[in-house]
Amino acid sequence: MPMGDFAGVEPEGGLEAPLPGAGESFVSPAPGTEGGEGHEGSADSPAEWDSPEDTVSKPEFNGSSAPQPENPPQPGEPGGGSAGKGGFSLSENGIRGMSAQQLYQLLPLLELAPRESLSKAASLAAEAPGAMGEQVGVNLKKLFYEELGLDTAPAQSAYIWGKGLVMLGVSLLGALAAVLVGLFSSRIAAAVGKRLRHDLFSKVMGLGGPEFDKFSTASLITRTTNDVQQVQMLITMGLRLVCYAPIMGIGGVLFAVEKSVSMSWIVAAAVVVMLGLAMTAMALALPKFKALQGMMDALNRISREHLSGMMVVRAFGNQDFEEDRFKGANQEFSHTSRFVQRVMAGMMPMMMLVMNLSTLVILWVGGHAIAESALQIGDMMAFIQYAMQIIASFLMIAMMFIMLPRASVSAERIREVLDMPLAVQDPESPEKPGEIQGVIEFKDVSFRYGDAESNVLEHISFTARPGETTAIIGATGAGKSTLINLIPRFYDATEGEITLDGVDIRKYRQEDLRNSIGFVPQKALLFTGSVKENLLYGKESAGDEEVLQALEVAQAAGFVGDMEKGLDAFIAQGGGNVSGGQRQRLSMARALVRKAPVYIFDDSFSALDFKTEAALRAALGPYTEKAAVLIVAQRVSTIMQAEQILVLDDGRLAGKGTHKELLESCPVYREIAESQLRKEELV
Repeated sequence: MPMGDFAGVEPEGGLEAPLPGAGESFVSPAPGTEGGEGHEGSADSPAEWDSPEDTVSKPEFNGSSAPQPENPPQPGEPGGGSAGKGGFSLSENGIRGMSAQQLYQLLPLLELAPRESLSKAASLAAEAPGAMGEQVGVNLKKLFYEELGLDTAPAQSAYIWGKGLVMLGVSLLGALAAVLVGLFSSRIAAAVGKRLRHDLFSKVMGLGGPEFDKFSTASLITRTTNDVQQVQMLITMGLRLVCYAPIMGIGGVLFAVEKSVSMSWIVAAAVVVMLGLAMTAMALALPKFKALQGMMDALNRISREHLSGMMVVRAFGNQDFEEDRFKGANQEFSHTSRFVQRVMAGMMPMMMLVMNLSTLVILWVGGHAIAESALQIGDMMAFIQYAMQIIASFLMIAMMFIMLPRASVSAERIREVLDMPLAVQDPESPEKPGEIQGVIEFKDVSFRYGDAESNVLEHISFTARPGETTAIIGATGAGKSTLINLIPRFYDATEGEITLDGVDIRKYRQEDLRNSIGFVPQKALLFTGSVKENLLYGKESAGDEEVLQALEVAQAAGFVGDMEKGLDAFIAQGGGNVSGGQRQRLSMARALVRKAPVYIFDDSFSALDFKTEAALRAALGPYTEKAAVLIVAQRVSTIMQAEQILVLDDGRLAGKGTHKELLESCPVYREIAESQLRKEELV
């Protein structure tokens, strides 16, 4: 029991017996006498008596007044109730100001105290907090060591140094662990970002026309770059906090509860408030983050359109209009971003306010506990540190809530692309093409885009044979490009069947099918690199002779030879450093170098002058004599010599035959021909 509890213990009838100070004598009354002669001893000579029985006789209490020692010391005197020379005060300092000899002097008083008072004091001691007992035990142990003549200073210094080195080692290990966590989290995040970009790019490469109709090019670029970066940042920070915050929080809870269970509710309340703030901020920010990424798509789209169409913008003097359009999108993005940033910025001061209020409440409650001797000051300070550790861990988790909304929106946008089912897919058991002859047949084919109400093509049937040219002509919007886009399976027919050498093209792998086709798109597109690299895009294993032959047929050898580096001449992005006709001819050469059994030219002659076009058609015949050639054209002069001409009118096949046959049998074709050629040129 704490020794300070005896300050208020006195026997029945009253006992006022201040303890003598060091070096003072005391007199204990003889048994059965009242103030009679007692045994005189010295507090400085504990060795002269072995036990309380040797120096003090137990009095017999009869319920009257308790025996009093002669000449009791007065307050302020040695041995008095207040600390004097060699004195001590149990009520103020407990046993910290006592020596072992003074402690022994308490034993006679214990013998004088009645049993009932001792029992009551023992009960109070049993109910006292364990921390008080530990404190008293430490002080008693130190007194006994000093009495035995042991110097505790070296042991204490060794203990402090030992614990200090342990703490230093733990700190160094913590620093090393933090570095390793940062290293591994960065590597993992970089690997995840790399894999996401690869998967997105691979998915985009496999997208067909229907998927591109749902996602704009600007949106796909944003998802591949900015959205992946947001996810990568979340992983980088998340792995650090996930490894660090739970360990710190759980450890803080365990140690805080060990110090004081009664104040644990303060930490629990602070954590609940902080989580509530984080959830509120997340609920406010999440819808805005979704809108924010969509606004970024709009900004990218406007920027891309302006940069690609800069010449058109300047030609029509619409710089101010484009600037206002970009300004509007930018302001909308800025306002939404500011709202989100305000919400996120308001979280930190609110979190700090919760932390500071928690500290104040702990000090208030802990101060009362210290006043009631239920808690030590050191334990309260330790509890504050543990509480701050717990709250700091949840503050780190709250930081995750700041990053999580935007990253979750970005992850959802990435998932939309990765999980999108492809409209054009390879069969589970594809046909293995042998030597492709190039016979293309349309069997009652109809097609419509997405959720369109009507078909773009209806009931188209024809056959394109090797060694023949099949031309397709019609008014703008008649469905010419749509028809030829069905052959390489950019889209799949809604109804009917398209066959290659008698096999439904949907039974071939897309790669095998497209390797059999030399395709020249309506809009000629070249890639950044050299002339040769662009041509090898059609056939990677082509040699210089094949490349030069393709350039000769495409009427591109002349201007390529005039370039400073010839085949190694640089081509800018999109072919911006060559003319439209040169881009068109290089695009044709890229298709011709493949030497495919099927060639498709989608309005590829429109950018050529008549002389170049005539020379190209003359050279193209021998080069493609064993291949099926399909040409979409606007000029009748381009297709007059074709073995088969298809006339499309509003998605339907209005006529099929040679030039002469159609002039007689197809009014639509005759109208187109008469609008372009003079009467004598029609024959």
